[in-house]
Formats: sequence, C-alpha cells, structure tokens
Amino acid sequence: MLKRFFGYYRPHVKLFIADMLASLTVALVGILYPMITREMLNNLIPNKQYRTIVIYGVGLLVLYLVRMLLNFFIQYYGHVMGVRMQAQMRSDMFRHLEKLPYTFYDNHETGKIMSRMTNDLMDISELAHHGPENILISTVSIVVSFIYLCTINWKLTLVIFACVPFLVAAAMFLRKKMRDAFKASRVSIAQINAALESSISGIRVTKAFTNADKEEEKFEEGNKAFIQARNEAYHAMAEFHASTSFITDIFNVIILVGGGLLLFGAFGGESMQIGDYTTFVTSVGLFISPVMTLINFMEQYQNGVTGFERFIEVMDTPVEEDAPGATPIENVQGHIELRNVTYGYEEGHPVLDNVSLDIKKGQTFALVGPSGGGKTTICHLIPHFYDCPDGEIFIDGRELHTITADSLRKSIGIVQQDIYLFNASIRDNILYGRLDATDEEIVEAAKRANIHDYIMSLENGYATEIGERGVRLSGGQKQRLSIARVFLKNPPILILDEATSALDNTTEILIQQALDELCRGRTTLVVAHRLSTIKNADEIAVISEGRIVEQGDHEALMRQGGMYADLYNLQFRVDNGIR
Repeated sequence: MLKRFFGYYRPHVKLFIADMLASLTVALVGILYPMITREMLNNLIPNKQYRTIVIYGVGLLVLYLVRMLLNFFIQYYGHVMGVRMQAQMRSDMFRHLEKLPYTFYDNHETGKIMSRMTNDLMDISELAHHGPENILISTVSIVVSFIYLCTINWKLTLVIFACVPFLVAAAMFLRKKMRDAFKASRVSIAQINAALESSISGIRVTKAFTNADKEEEKFEEGNKAFIQARNEAYHAMAEFHASTSFITDIFNVIILVGGGLLLFGAFGGESMQIGDYTTFVTSVGLFISPVMTLINFMEQYQNGVTGFERFIEVMDTPVEEDAPGATPIENVQGHIELRNVTYGYEEGHPVLDNVSLDIKKGQTFALVGPSGGGKTTICHLIPHFYDCPDGEIFIDGRELHTITADSLRKSIGIVQQDIYLFNASIRDNILYGRLDATDEEIVEAAKRANIHDYIMSLENGYATEIGERGVRLSGGQKQRLSIARVFLKNPPILILDEATSALDNTTEILIQQALDELCRGRTTLVVAHRLSTIKNADEIAVISEGRIVEQGDHEALMRQGGMYADLYNLQFRVDNGIR
C-alpha cells in the first residue's frame, strides 16, 4: 500500500525534494538560537565583545528571515503538492467509478461513495503534505537537540530523556480518548446530515401533512445528541492539552531545580555555568516540542492511512471489462434472442428462471406481468449492465460476450419511468443522446418528441436550466425530454421500461404519440403495466416469478383466458369505474 501511496509523489518529486530540504533547513536553523545564546552568555558578554554580539544578532536575523521565506514555501507549496496529489487521486477514482459495473452501485450508497472522494481524500492530502515534513523536522530536531543538550550537561539531559516515555504514554492514552470522542461527534454530525437531507427532500410531504413540528422534533433529537457528543469531545481535548501541558511544566521544574543545584556543584564535579544553565532552559523546548508534534501526528497518520485504505478499496474493485476477443458490433439490425437465461442479483435467489425469447428485427415485443417477475431484469441484461453466466443472449446472432459493451450500448436506447436529467440546460440534456449533434438535430429531436413548442415558450428556450433532476419540469415534460434524447441517439434497438406508467391519461396520450414515432422502424422491447398501451404489440410475453407463463399477440392471449386476460379485464373494469 505504501508503494502505491508514494507513487503519487512521483509527478511532484522535485517539489517534494525542495519541500524536504526547506523543512530540514528550518529544523537546523531552530537550534542556532540557543547555541548563540550560550556563546553570548559564556563568552561574548563577559568579555565585552560588543561588535561580535551585533554581528551574531544580525546573522541570526538574516537566518530568521530565510526561515520565514522557507516556512512560506513549506506552507504554500507543500499544500499545493498535497492538493495536486489529492486531485490526481480524485481523477483516478472518478475514472474508475465510471468503469465499475452496476453491481457496485447496487451495494454502495451514493453518499458514502462521495465521502470517500471528498473527506477521505482530504485526509490523505493532509498526510501527503504534513507527514514526511513532520517526521523529518521532528526527527532531526529531536536528534540534534538531544546531542546538543548532552554537550551542555549530559546528566540533566538523561534525566529529561528518561521522563519522555511518561509524556509519550500519557499523551497517547489521552489522544486515544480524544480520538474516540471526536469520532462519536462525527457520527452525530452524520446523523444530523441524514435527518436534514431527509427533511429537506421530503419538504413537500411535510407541508402537505402539516408535520413541521414532528420534523423539528426529530431534528432536535439529533441536535441534542450532537451537543452531548461535542461536549464529551471537548472534555477529552481539554484533558489532553491540560495534562500534556502539566507534564511539560514538570520538565521545566526538573530543569529549574536540577540545573540550579548543578550551578552550585551539588552533585559533585564541575559546577554548571550560568550561560549553560540558561541555554539548557531555552533549549529543552526544542527537544520536547517535536516529541509532541510526533504524538499529535499519529492522529493525522491514522486518518490519512484509513482514508487511503478506503480509496484503495474502491480502486481495487474490478472494473467492467469486455470478454477476451470481444469486438465491436456494427450495422445492428435488432434481432434479439435469449436462450435459457437464469439470473439472480443474489446467489441462490434467481429472478429469471430458464427464460427464452426470440424478438425479431423491427418487432415490438411487450413484457407484462406482476411486479417482481423479472421484466426489468431482462431490460438490464440485454445492454449487458449485468453479466449473465447462466444462459445466452444474442444480438443479430452474436452472443453478448463477443461484443464490446460500448458498441452494444450505442445501439440501444432506453426510456425508463424514473428519468434522470442533469442539472444543466434543456439543450445539454438532449445533447447527451449524441454529443456531436448539431443544434438543428437537437431541435428536430425535440419536435419528434412533442416538446419543442413547450421549450420555445420558455424565456430562455433551449438554454433554460431545469434544476436538479429536472425539478422545474413536470413528469410529462421530463419524459418527453428523455424521449428527445433517444431520438437524437437514433438507436436500432429501443427499450421502454414502464415509460408511461406514472403519467395522467392526457399526458400519456402525448407521450404515447412520441413513443409510437420513436418505435417506428426499430426493434422495441416494452415493459408495461397498463396493458392498453401494448395491445398493438407484435408479441406479448407474460412473466410471473421469473418464468414465461404465456406468449402471443393480444387477441391470442385474450382467447386463452389466462393470466393476461385476467389482468386486462381487471384493468378494463378499473379504468371504466366498474366495481
């Protein structure tokens, strides 16, 4: 995993090296102040070397100016490098997501996928920038400061060093408590977001049933839980900072007392000089501070590694691939055949059971039957959205596995009940059918879908923005827009999956006219609950519990007096108000 992580540094290796060199220089400059302080107190000031003192001061000021510039470089370009790596990972993940099969999206919620692309990658970006930098600066600072402190007084240095494990142990324990507390607060935030999304999405229902008080009550429950979780998180944070500050204060007491005794030679041997003592007091922070930095860095490291693991989990999901030897299909005529197809979304629970169909070129073939019988599954298998290992599906005599998925889907147009429109203009949504289409072709497609006149009645015409999922359009307008999109695509095979079931009768007539025009000259597979819309189909198959129980045209099925006839007669009585 680390190899893959470091692979994202490769395009920015020069910037990374410059950042590390700048970090190293900053760490080394930090040790110069106590060294100069010691020299001044022990030699320059007692010997009244004023000129040298000024030179040292000016030199130190210049170094601090250089350190300021280096800190700017580290903060700015280091973050730029992290953002570039994050952007590359996001691009890689998006391209990978575009290639994943339907089954991946069946098993993963959209919000969680988005979280991996935003929150997780942000954690990775912070680790990519601060990780190497913190490790390098802290390690160099600890080693150099420890060696330097030993040159001042190795006994006092060892006392300080012996206390460090207690600081690390206490800090790690309290850091874990703080991490767990903040994790709980993130969970409460997620619950608030979920409640907020649900309430806003269902605002029309809330207003219709005048249940605003109930929604407010549900939201406040999550809000109170958030307050409680946040209080616990801040309590843990206060414990951490107060305790670690107390421990570092103990270090100062040890230095103050121990150094004071050493000044008078209380432990035997040569007494400590006042300059060395002062330098030791000012230098010990150079040793303790990077230790705390490394302790705090562990949290960032854990977040970054966890985020990268979640990133890798998506990136390692197998993409949708064509079978070996698959080639594009050209000049599709539209002959579709299913042979002994058995399929289930979950192993051991087949939705289709040994289904065989033969849909001739240019034929309108309808699938009817109870919900859950497998009609939509057939519509998903023909464009190879799901792989069918049990049985065979042929297009113009070629089995699906011998055809590339892109060429197959370019030959198939799909109109569904649940229309997805992009938050863009009407023109852009129609253009999605064929991205290289001209404006004249877009207008022609809209006219054939019976929506051109409505579009022209709008102030901005085809440039009108339709909002998220087409919220500014009615159901019939969205449906006709999706039909225009398929007209522009102009595929030889058409799949209509419950395309008019959610519409009123007047709108359904307009949509049906557009669909009749769309179906002309194409092989069309229609899934419908309203049997009146498929009376004129060339062939009708009744599917129940994954099996074809009846097949024939409308007249033949009515004469049989079976399931189709029962469904049709029931709908006829309901539509005519007969009880």
